[in-house]
Formats: sequence, structure tokens, C-alpha cells
Amino acid sequence: MNNTVYDVAIIGYGPAGATLANLLGQYGLSVLVLEREAGIYPLPRAIHFDGEVMRVFETAGLRSEVEAISRPGLKGMHFNNAAGETLLIRAGTSARGPHGCANNHYFHQPELEAVLRDGLRRYPRVQVRTRHEVTAIEDGADVATLQVTDLQAGQSQAVRARYVVGCDGARSMVRKVMGSTMKDLGLQQSWLVFDVQLKTEVPSLPDHTVQHCDPARPMTYCNVTGKRRRWEIMLMPGDDPEQLVQPDTLWRLVAKWVTPEQADIERAVIYTFRSLIAEDWRQGRLLLAGDAAHQTPPFLGQGMCAAIRDASNLAWKLDAVLRGRADPALLDSYESERSPHVHAFIELAVKLGDIIQTTDPQAARERDARFKAGQPEIFQFPAPRLGPGIWQGEQAPVAQVFPQPLLADGRRLDAALGLNFAVIGDESVLSGVSEDTEARWQAQGLVRLPARDPELQAWLEQHGVRAVMLRPDRYLMGVARSSSELDSISACLPAAAALVH
Repeated sequence: MNNTVYDVAIIGYGPAGATLANLLGQYGLSVLVLEREAGIYPLPRAIHFDGEVMRVFETAGLRSEVEAISRPGLKGMHFNNAAGETLLIRAGTSARGPHGCANNHYFHQPELEAVLRDGLRRYPRVQVRTRHEVTAIEDGADVATLQVTDLQAGQSQAVRARYVVGCDGARSMVRKVMGSTMKDLGLQQSWLVFDVQLKTEVPSLPDHTVQHCDPARPMTYCNVTGKRRRWEIMLMPGDDPEQLVQPDTLWRLVAKWVTPEQADIERAVIYTFRSLIAEDWRQGRLLLAGDAAHQTPPFLGQGMCAAIRDASNLAWKLDAVLRGRADPALLDSYESERSPHVHAFIELAVKLGDIIQTTDPQAARERDARFKAGQPEIFQFPAPRLGPGIWQGEQAPVAQVFPQPLLADGRRLDAALGLNFAVIGDESVLSGVSEDTEARWQAQGLVRLPARDPELQAWLEQHGVRAVMLRPDRYLMGVARSSSELDSISACLPAAAALVH
């Protein structure tokens, strides 16, 4: 047995595991990442993330590196009918959105994973072992013990960690050890995902994403990055999956847009789009994140986004518990907050899927008429509140993400706050809190920021409040109109544990 006891062992080295390792590395925790595969999967997979996720990458100190391998979604998503008429445009823009960046970004997953992995070189206390497979996990009172096989050397050893996070995908071994079952939210449909790289300019290909809402064959087209393009093509009754992925069939399906002379096939695979969510995300020292905890159809482009939000929610809570600033019960709020939040995104993706996947011609005509009449409110991007957890207040914007303005000194808000709880507001309100609140703030390393900047002042005035409290993941813990209300919110701060682990 290795005598080292790691703070956190992460199983799985995809975007969720690598992001979590970067966030925990910033806190100075000892982390062991275990991954069965030797290197990054080289072919395209996820292609979209939103502004909140870019903000998490910024928190991880990797914004500029991620911007270098991604592009903002400038022209949004167009919904076209069978005749090619544009029924609706969900607009995109490169302008600064609420998170201090564009609202949508496209990328090539292997390039993103390389950025995240390179980021871990900054942290000597984060160790990564590829070609290492976890074969068993035993949860204990003080530590969890993992049986790990070095697949290259053919040797096994026991590894101990205070917490284990399964970022190990849809077939999660950690989830099986926990005995957590997956709840089906109602969508299961096979689609062909077909990626190409252009060899030349193709004028017939739009520079934006298109949902081809054709009942004869629903399709999605995506302009990814550079010369990369993707089609997602719904399987229809009578399709032969083996034949569908053959080059001749692929080129026939997209013949109106591109030819073999214009592009090379990079990947063609059939996926079953599913809508699943784990019933239990934590058991003792074992936790789930990413696809191990939830799977969503891609119609909102939120699969990887949900995984990165998991990492952001979990990182600061693990740090607080491991350093004794919070009782381990704080980790129960991870599932209670995140599960309803991701549930809202999955449910909307399922509803969008039902609309996009319409194959009945009459139902498609009725849908198109609603689109033309400007009625598809369902296409508004959601901003769900967290489920029950570490926040106080009955109404939005509490339990939603606070915006990130540009401050007068040229910094973005998150750079001024660091990895801390924070209060922002009128100086008289911040200075008028009780001694007990002052002690709580000091114990948590809370940052005070007087709301002198115009954008901060404008936000407070818009919402009719004088102060806000933010968590390290930038979700609003609460809003206050007085020092006494700020005292009440501060009472929700995690209480120190009896013992420091």
C-alpha cells in the first residue's frame, strides 16, 4: 500500500476530471488523477460550452489558453423547415455577456483537454497516472481505499484518499460501487454524428449552426472551429446502422452541402441520445460528477457544461471540508443544489428534442406555423436556480450566478475576488454587521468589495438591494437591504468542523 493519503482521488481524466483537478490544485490540495487510457481521445466529441463555463476556466487560470483554441458563437443557431425557410434564430454574439465573455463558444474537445492537462503542470501536489485502472473501492470511516492496477507494468497497489470523485463517464465504476441508479427522463433516440474537415472553401455551408427541422430526416449542422464541420442526423425507421456509417451513405446524406472532393471524413458514429440522472451523487467519501451523474441529449449543447458546473460547485466545498472550515455535511449540498439545476437543463433539452425530432408532417406544419408566429418561448436559454443548499432567499436572482462586470481598475470581478466568499455593497451596510458576522467572515477568508464601480452600483439599484453575498463559485448566497439582513445571510456560511482533517 502507498502510505500517502491524498486529499482527493479523481477517477477519469476527461474535461470534468481535469477541470476539477485544476480547481483543487489552485486550493493547494493533494490530488491523484487516475485514468485508464494512455492519452487524449483524438477524435471530436463535445463542441460547445457557454459563458458560465468559460468563467470557470477563467477561475482555473486558463481563460486565455481556452480562448486560443475556441471561437465565440457569433451568429447563433438557425431553425429551418423542410423547405429551407428560416423560422427562428437564436442569436449569438461575440459581445461581452453577463459572465464577462461571449455567451457561447465552439471548440474541438482534444484541444481543450490538452489545455486542461497542461494547466495541471502548475501544481506539484496534483499527480496524474494514465494507464491506471481502478478495480475496487472500499469506503471507510477516515479514508477510502482504491485498488489500482498499472496496466503498463501489470502491477496493483492500494491507494488511499479522503474523498473520491467519479468523473468516469456514463458507465461509471464509482456509481456502480455506490449502488446509485439512473432515472430516465424520457428521451432515447439514435442519431448519426458525422464529423469532417474541409479541404477547401465550401460556399454552400453556412457559418452558423442550423437545425434542419425536416420531418423526413431531422438534422443538425454545426460550424465548429477552423475547418471542422459536423452533422448530426437522426436515424429513421428502416435505417441500417452499419450501412449508415459507410462513406457512400454519409456523402449521400449531405450531398446538398458538401462532396468528398471538398472534405475528409474524420469520424462517423451512431449515438443513442439519452436523458438520465443519478438518484444518488454522494455516498460517504464517494461522489459523482459529469456523465457519471447525468446524461443529456445535445439539443442545448449542455452536456459538458453541466459537468464543468459540477466541478465548480464541488471544488470549493471539498476545500472547505478538507481544511476544517466546514463540516463534511456540506458535501450533501452538492447533489441537492446541482441535481435540480441539471434536471432543468435535461428537461428542456428533451422538450427541444421532441420539437426538432418531429417526423409527422402535419405536426411539423403546425410547429412551423408557431415558429413563424413568434411563439417558441421554449427556446429561451434557461437560468435555473440551484436546488436547496447554501443560500438564502425565495426569489431569483438568489441561487443564480452573479454577473462578472469589468471593474474601473481594468480587472474583471472574479480577479478581484479570488477563490473566496465575497460581499459586495454599500460601505455603510458592510461595516454595520454584527461581531458574530465579522468573525464568520474572517474564518472563511471572505473578501469585502465596496460597490463603487458603475456596473456594480447599477446591478444593486436594478434589484433594489444594497449588498450581496457571493460564494466561491459566484452563485448568489443572498441579497440584503440592510446590515441585519446581511447578518442573516452570513449565518448560512459553512460552520467550521470540530476536527481539522
